Amino acid sequence: MDQNPSPSEPVRTTLADGRELLYFFDEATVPAGFTAPADTRDLPARPATSQLRYDALAGDWISFAAHRQGRTHLPAASECPLCPTRADMASEIPADTYDVVVFENRFPSFGPGQHASQVEAELGAQRPSHGRCEVIAFGPGHTDSLTTLGERRIRTVIEAWAQRTTELGALEGIEQVFPFENRGAEIGVTLHHPHGQVYAYPYTTPRTENHLARAAAHRARTGNNLMADVLDFEVADGRRVLERGTHFTTFVPYAARMPVEVHLVPHRQVADLGELTGDERDELAAMYHRLLLTVDGLYSTPTPYISGWFQAPRTHEHRTEAWLHLQLTSPRRAENKLKYLAGSEAAMGAFIGDVTPEAAAAALRESAARLTNTIPAL
Repeated sequence: MDQNPSPSEPVRTTLADGRELLYFFDEATVPAGFTAPADTRDLPARPATSQLRYDALAGDWISFAAHRQGRTHLPAASECPLCPTRADMASEIPADTYDVVVFENRFPSFGPGQHASQVEAELGAQRPSHGRCEVIAFGPGHTDSLTTLGERRIRTVIEAWAQRTTELGALEGIEQVFPFENRGAEIGVTLHHPHGQVYAYPYTTPRTENHLARAAAHRARTGNNLMADVLDFEVADGRRVLERGTHFTTFVPYAARMPVEVHLVPHRQVADLGELTGDERDELAAMYHRLLLTVDGLYSTPTPYISGWFQAPRTHEHRTEAWLHLQLTSPRRAENKLKYLAGSEAAMGAFIGDVTPEAAAAALRESAARLTNTIPAL
């Protein structure tokens, strides 16, 4: 039986310029008396859909979204667009408080149109950058984080990720859904309020293409699923495993690219977050909370990170090899040092590690040990 009630279905509304907004709640029912407030702002029309151009040398599609040059950049806390609306400031969120909110990005990298485009991938090819980009605000507190918001809120965020993955994945022309969080100025965030994003791409992303090609080759060579063998390899070795749960394992990968890199992998093959059971989502919330606490506990100040979910694309020929997993990375290689992607990494994609995966795992385990008996209960 699930430890926690599944959050209620989201309450839907639209913003003044027609963008969709959804309220998610921690409890199993919508709070009594809650009605989605109207957005009374006078907003400009939404931007035109951006353009995709094909890079024939790399085999990648590149989105050009020039309107994003004008997006909000590190506003004062009193002007934060993710804080609840106040009498003196109307924000992107019309309600005066909330648990979790998802809304269409005002400055999308993909979209706002979602349509299928049949264009040959060849030199000089271009097509509309169809897709959808959403913002997910984790809570009303401007100085909070997923770490401080705790396990119960993370469980609601997981529900929102799963719901958006299923719904966006069913839109015409969408091939892959990517929920992620950029945290920290060192990563390049433009809003300090605790939030993440959900991208719905009109193609399979390059990293996923590479993963699936490797998985298909591994299947042809061994008859096994690649992620299943990776998980077995890490558990058997043990030196880099951080936590082994009933449904998930967290570990530093054998060939980690970044000074801090942790993978969180379910024990059974599922394509995306929408396929997880209630019990799996409960354990995921607890383990992800502990992981975030552990990463933040490495140093005296919060650790910047990028955390993203690798999910199966919609129609890829090797979709059946995909295995849901999370990758959390940080460029922080010491208390006051960052790893920059310079010549070899940025130009050639050839990574050189500053910290061995075994040393990184040991540091994370030491951080976790310091947190023993200090993790808040759900």
